[in-house]
Amino acid sequence: MFTGIVTAIGEITSLQPVAQGQLHRLRIATRYDQSNIADGASIACNGVCLTVVASGVDRGKTWFEVEAAAETLGMTTAKCWVVGTRLNLERALKIGDELGGHIVAGHADGIATILSRNDLPDMARFELTTTRELARFIAPKGSVTLDGVSLTVNTVDQSAFSVLIIPHTLGVTTLSDWRAGREVNIEVDLMARYAARLSEMS
Repeated sequence: MFTGIVTAIGEITSLQPVAQGQLHRLRIATRYDQSNIADGASIACNGVCLTVVASGVDRGKTWFEVEAAAETLGMTTAKCWVVGTRLNLERALKIGDELGGHIVAGHADGIATILSRNDLPDMARFELTTTRELARFIAPKGSVTLDGVSLTVNTVDQSAFSVLIIPHTLGVTTLSDWRAGREVNIEVDLMARYAARLSEMS
């Protein structure tokens, strides 16, 4: 489990398709302490929970490797990642950690597309759209995870919704790079999903 609070930005330094392209093995450089990264650990990469299969240090820089399987490549923006792609990273939640965002599974539900960016003094407002199936779980003042970042929804209009990004978030995540037309990973709020399911069963 995660909270949607990014703790580092990583950069893909190598990407190798394996299993006839059905699996991508990625090496990601990070400022994390390598001694605290165990094989089998979970790290959310742009909101996608991936399992560490190797780690090390190269020229004083920590790296770890993960493998993105066919389902991940088909459902998320991982299919578009290349060497040089910057990723929002978050280590798995530990008992006793502060829950600063909201409960995030790291299982991206799909993709949202940025419709527009409006730069305000020190802030940025983004309007996005996603599928109708996912949009029904998005509500004003509710939570949504975009590229691994826990955000509060401002407005909703059918399948379109908006978020306002504060200066701190712009400074410590990749959201400052967002532009109209970009695709981002989206995970809807687990509580909204369960509430909708209970309503369907009643």
